Amino acid sequence: MNHDALVAEMRTLRDRVVGVTDTAVAAVDGLLIAADTEDAIDPNGLAALAAASLGLAGRIAAAALRGPLRRTVTCSSGGYTAVYAVGETALLVVVGDEGVNVPQLHVEARSAVERIGAILLEPDPEPAAARVPEPAHDPEGVLG
Repeated sequence: MNHDALVAEMRTLRDRVVGVTDTAVAAVDGLLIAADTEDAIDPNGLAALAAASLGLAGRIAAAALRGPLRRTVTCSSGGYTAVYAVGETALLVVVGDEGVNVPQLHVEARSAVERIGAILLEPDPEPAAARVPEPAHDPEGVLG
């Protein structure tokens, strides 16, 4: 997984939807993968609670026989928190203020969820510092 690409995707979503203030990606077990949040928000706690919320909402959707869960939205006095399923292994948490355009958020998040899912499936890029340099080709023994 390319962490930088993941964070860039989260920031793009925040930039595209007015009112989005924070984002996080977590595994369905609640472990934080990446966060772009204000200092006042505990991203680890947010990830854990969002995973629990998504799990419970998924069970409700299954009991209601309405197909797989796509998202759950919490509306509070200061704004919204939406949790989107990213495949079966991860989730996207989006926090917005009172002015967030929820229908636009859902449209933009659908695309973001697809891209985040693809990023999570990518192999880790090998950092340049971790690469072992190829030995110099020195057939005449000049270098050593």
